[in-house]
Amino acid sequence: MTVFHFFNCAILTFGPHAVYYSATPLSEYDTLGTSIKAALVYLGTALVKLVCLATFLNVSDSESFDPYQELLKALIGFIDVAGLYFALTQLTHRNISQNHKFQAVGLGWAFADSVLHRLAPLWLGARGLEFTWDYVLQGLEANANLVLSISLAAFGSLIWLRKNKPRTLVPLIYICAGLVATMPSITSYLSRGWGWHFLDVVVFELGTSLVMALISWWLVAQCQRPSA
Repeated sequence: MTVFHFFNCAILTFGPHAVYYSATPLSEYDTLGTSIKAALVYLGTALVKLVCLATFLNVSDSESFDPYQELLKALIGFIDVAGLYFALTQLTHRNISQNHKFQAVGLGWAFADSVLHRLAPLWLGARGLEFTWDYVLQGLEANANLVLSISLAAFGSLIWLRKNKPRTLVPLIYICAGLVATMPSITSYLSRGWGWHFLDVVVFELGTSLVMALISWWLVAQCQRPSA
């Protein structure tokens, strides 16, 4: 039963990444190399963030919300934006469209995040003797993170790669990109500042990811329309 629970949670956590790759044109255009490069950039970015967090943040046993510490975390979190910029603009990619590029980068980014933050807890915890919903919720959270990562990559593609975007849409693009980039700090505030349970946070992330996916899809479609 414990092994069965582990495999169920693992499929829920990592399965959607494979499904997204195989069910979209990404597999037809062989963008796996782009996703792997983006995953490696994410790992490098995570290492830089880890060094910054260890250097500038104070270790505290308290679970209370500290605005100063959370502000520092949010600022350090923008290193992800720099890493995503590098992955989108500086890496050499196959001759693929911008749409396929940001999807491949976002997919690799989200997969690396799930492996780095969820694989070890899943391996150590989901095989326990007692069933718990926490690892099912972690899998759902990984799905939300997949959508948010692709949405952030879409917003980054519109900001850095799309030159002929309508000016009226630029503020919305930046606002949405800022919201997605600061999502870890937002969820941390909801759980520590407002006392939300993990289930409530996951539901919030799933809802937000759906909204951001729809907005990013609409923005990409609008920016692709020929100007009058």
